[in-house]
Parts: sequence; structure tokens; C-alpha cells
Amino acid sequence: MKTKLKVNKINVVIDCQDAGVMADFYSKLLDWEWTHPHANGWAAITSPDGTVYAFQEVEDYQPPVWPWEKGKQGQMLHLDFYVDNLEEAVQYAVKLGAKQADTQYFRTSTTMIDPAGHPFCLDTEEEEV
Repeated sequence: MKTKLKVNKINVVIDCQDAGVMADFYSKLLDWEWTHPHANGWAAITSPDGTVYAFQEVEDYQPPVWPWEKGKQGQMLHLDFYVDNLEEAVQYAVKLGAKQADTQYFRTSTTMIDPAGHPFCLDTEEEEV
């Protein structure tokens, strides 16, 4: 018997030290509504189309190291956000509390580090040459 998983909705849950800081950062970065207030170690934001990013506080949270280093907590996923103007997007993310990663690999994207230490990329649709 072949079984299919019927998925009605997907939420992305991101581990962190402070869910409120993360919800605040990403709600401003993405201009999404803060839909679940910071309580009991959780907070969440929701996009206009219903996509949810939830933030979960983890005891003894260790931020990932990017790029990877042997013996250190590496990233388990990262988010890519496509933007029209890369320079403006980087400046805005920094203003909100992100930092630009020390190591960069591409001209058409910039790897950033969010307030909890997770890498994310600001990308353009431009081809890398």
C-alpha cells in the first residue's frame, strides 16, 4: 500500500536563545506580522500568505558556526531571501541587528548572521559569473 503524506501547512521552527529577539528581527526584516507573542519560550511571525516562522528557546543553545569548523555546531539549515537590491537589503538587515558574515563566496548573494547566530542569505536573481 502506497501512502502519501497530505500536508496542509508547513511551519519553519528555528531554535534560539531568545524567541522574542528573533521574532522581532525577522518580523521587521520580512515585514511579517508578529502572530504569537513571546511566551513560554516561543514566538512566531506569519507572512501574508500564511507561512509561519516560529522561534523556540532551547536551553544551553549554541549558535552555529559559519563557515563550518570541525568540532563546532554547524548550521543545519539556512534561509535564502531573494531581494531586488542586495546592497540596500544588507544595510537594512544590519540596521535590524544582523551582521555580515566574514566569509563570502558569491557576488550575487551575501551571507548574513541573524541575532541568534544562524546564517541566512540575501540573494538576487542575477546569474553568478
